[in-house]
Amino acid sequence: MGKKSQILIVDDEILFSKLLKLHLEENPEYEIYLANNGKTAIEFVKQNKPDLVLLDIIMPDMNGLECLRQIKALSPNLPVTMITAVYDEETGRRAFHAGAYDYITKPVDAEYLKMALQVKLCQ
Repeated sequence: MGKKSQILIVDDEILFSKLLKLHLEENPEYEIYLANNGKTAIEFVKQNKPDLVLLDIIMPDMNGLECLRQIKALSPNLPVTMITAVYDEETGRRAFHAGAYDYITKPVDAEYLKMALQVKLCQ
């Protein structure tokens, strides 16, 4: 078995993060990590170089768009999927402009997410 894909989930809602982690861990090729704020996520990216980031938009202290900008400054080719409870076209545009490759609304369709991750990680 080859190297597992490291996926970082960044969300201030701990229960949501843990639930998402459980779903994704069904794939034995994924190693899932959690961060509950933007600052922790940026430190994780600096130290661990994950293969993909799932990033909430609405978080206290540092919102997901600012976190995305900082992650992209550190690692321009790192794929980041934005996840949000509130769909807003303008925020979606700003996320794509800042470098996100996907924008998913909560509640997350676990099957869609698994497919999207598989496609992105297999490129």
